Amino acid sequence: MLGGGFRDAVGRFATGITVVTGVLPSGKPAGITVSAFASVSLDPPLVGICLDRGTACLEAFVGGRHFAVNILGEHQRGLSAQFARRSGDKFAGVDTRPGTNGCLILSGCLAVLECSREQVHDAGDHVLILGRVERIETPAKGRPLLHFRGRYHRLGAGA
Repeated sequence: MLGGGFRDAVGRFATGITVVTGVLPSGKPAGITVSAFASVSLDPPLVGICLDRGTACLEAFVGGRHFAVNILGEHQRGLSAQFARRSGDKFAGVDTRPGTNGCLILSGCLAVLECSREQVHDAGDHVLILGRVERIETPAKGRPLLHFRGRYHRLGAGA
């Protein structure tokens, strides 16, 4: 077993922060902060998200047909923290609107990718969910919210 060394090593890879939204079987909206997000393919346009098997709203993403990836800007650190909580109404006080696929879109994001779920793969203590991008919005200009070694960071000058 690699222990804490593995977590430390992968924590040295800077990532952007997203809030992924979906819909639970009850019809209630679901959302979670995700830094394990990647572009997978340009043709067809596919993205991947990795979610812990213990995620409370996991069924919205492994069983739901659609999800939306909201790419956060550096001004949205509070949203990242709000959607990282384990319980409570994560959408309380958040300006949203329904996307074309029924998943909520957060206002002020750098980009939004509305996706249909293509595949779900077992990935150790996580699941890897692949989504086909069906609609793209790039409404806001700005810099991304970054995460590195367990903390938020900003791009340097000139970036």
